[in-house]
Amino acid sequence: MFSGIVEEAAEVVALRNDRDNLHITMRCSFVDELKIDQSVAHNGVCLTVVALPGDGTYTVTAIRETLDRSNLGVLKVGDLVNLERSMKLDARLDGHIVQGHVDTTAICTGVVSEEGSWRYTFKYEVDKEMIKRGYLTVDKGSVTVNGVSLTVCDPTEDGFSVAIIPYTHDHTNFCRIEPGTKVNLEFDIIGKYVARISSLS
Repeated sequence: MFSGIVEEAAEVVALRNDRDNLHITMRCSFVDELKIDQSVAHNGVCLTVVALPGDGTYTVTAIRETLDRSNLGVLKVGDLVNLERSMKLDARLDGHIVQGHVDTTAICTGVVSEEGSWRYTFKYEVDKEMIKRGYLTVDKGSVTVNGVSLTVCDPTEDGFSVAIIPYTHDHTNFCRIEPGTKVNLEFDIIGKYVARISSLS
């Protein structure tokens, strides 16, 4: 379980394909605090630490299902990935409840500077069954973009905007998102439960 508060935008230092799997090696400042089998969110995708070689890096493995459903399959060496370790039960929930299970991807369709902040617009493929299951956004609701907990602005049937403050821009990979960039989305779990309960009544 995560909160969508990114700890660091870390650099990809190596990628290795192994049949349908992709081994991703990252360099981050808190690598000495990681353990084998620990869960870490990568652009919002919960992955397990599988190797700690002791050189300031660690490795996780993404399987085919993860690669098909997220943007991890298009990573390149040198890319920045948003990292968050799992939430502590005795800590404040500063973002919102994030599972680390990416629902779909979206494409950035616009970035507008707004005198000290930025407005990013995203569009994603949608169908009626997806909406019935709670895969949608609502005005002022929560959404996770590349693992970042954000507030929805101006939702449409197949898109939404978010406002990004300078701190978030500078400390996450939003600093590299531009029109055409593919991002990971996780819709609000509460909305999914409400949609499921409504479908049973």
